[in-house]
Amino acid sequence: MAKNRYDFYLKKCLLPVPPEKLQIKINNANKTVTLINGQQVNLLKKAELSDVEFECLLPQAKYPFAVYKSKFKRPGYYLDYFEKLKTKRKPFQFIVSRYLPSGKMLFRTNMKVSMEDYTIVEDAGEGFDVKVKIKLKQYRSFGTKTLKMTKNAKKTKKKKVKEELPPRETENSPAPASPQSYTVVKGDCLWKIAKHFYGDGSLYTVIYNANQSVIGGNPNLIYPGQVLIIPPE
Repeated sequence: MAKNRYDFYLKKCLLPVPPEKLQIKINNANKTVTLINGQQVNLLKKAELSDVEFECLLPQAKYPFAVYKSKFKRPGYYLDYFEKLKTKRKPFQFIVSRYLPSGKMLFRTNMKVSMEDYTIVEDAGEGFDVKVKIKLKQYRSFGTKTLKMTKNAKKTKKKKVKEELPPRETENSPAPASPQSYTVVKGDCLWKIAKHFYGDGSLYTVIYNANQSVIGGNPNLIYPGQVLIIPPE
């Protein structure tokens, strides 16, 4: 019987064997307080950063159920890759695509994360294969404004922080009435761009369908400098 297919990407690295279990915990930031009259109320706040945990298998042999982007790679390749993700101290995209046996996509998880820690497990019961327990943390970009002082103390100019996306009035404001263009910057993905323009990241396919000639066959791979057309929702 054909099974559903799962593709796990850490940045551009496709895991050869999809983990059997994926846990994404959306952490709570709400706070319960007691008023003077003794009544309790719940102060609702934005969710804290999410935690991602899973365990992946790195085969020493080329199993028929393992998938590789180009050619077979041994566990050492992936262990080196994980180490670079940790030591470079830079966020990266974590993407999980879920497909039915027919090839139709169910839904996708696409978030920017950091490598928190990973544990290498070697079990005699697994032969020479290696298992790695990985913990990721959701990453949110942030920045600060700088103030540039001129020679005349009475005149000051504010240097605006360069934003990755054009300003948007509210998250629920409507999509643009007519197509417009957007230039991809470092750290972008179609989900993020769709979230910004449409308020719903799952509408990334609208942007992808309008830009297949630019992006190519894989919507996960976009590069800084590409100019995309943003059609109305």
